[in-house]
Amino acid sequence: MNILVVDDDILVSNALKTILESDDTLHVAGTGEDGEDAVRLYGELKPDVLLMDIRMKKLNGLDASRMILSDYPDARILLLTTFSDDEYIVKALKCGVKGYLLKQDYNSIIPAVKAVHTGQTVFGTEIISKIPDLLQKKSGFDYASRDIGEKEYTLITLVADGFSNKEIAEKMFLSEGTVRNYLSNILDKLDLRDRTQLAVFYYQHL
Repeated sequence: MNILVVDDDILVSNALKTILESDDTLHVAGTGEDGEDAVRLYGELKPDVLLMDIRMKKLNGLDASRMILSDYPDARILLLTTFSDDEYIVKALKCGVKGYLLKQDYNSIIPAVKAVHTGQTVFGTEIISKIPDLLQKKSGFDYASRDIGEKEYTLITLVADGFSNKEIAEKMFLSEGTVRNYLSNILDKLDLRDRTQLAVFYYQHL
């Protein structure tokens, strides 16, 4: 798997390269120092995954991601940052990147890169725990077009708010089995894999 690493700190780039290439299946095809490098090198190298910092000079990682995704909608981009900043998280969710991790979570970098490569959406545990509190308004996404009814939409919002199946069952006056069935049907209708992807999907489409 070829990976492009972009970070304005050369020491960090070298550290990430060392971490990634400790796995024989991963190869760092190139490195860059800012968003402009990311856009240029992505077009040249067509990496399987782009691992990129957010805060960089000239062009930041979020803006670079938008530019790359506009030209390459299937780009798999994993953002790394030292900041668990709410504004960054929301922008990353809406941007369409495949993941957002804190740099200090070194042990998660390789698993996250591999997961993103397979098409999964990955957000670190600390990030996921913050998502439900970031936005609380009703989604503008047309759930009806996916045959999602009002009760199913309510269940989606409760999942996004971090409630368990048992808690959802109590709030909606349903059995846990019925909640599980609803959730399974919703995931099928939205082509999602699990509760985490459903929560991310909800906040991406606010």
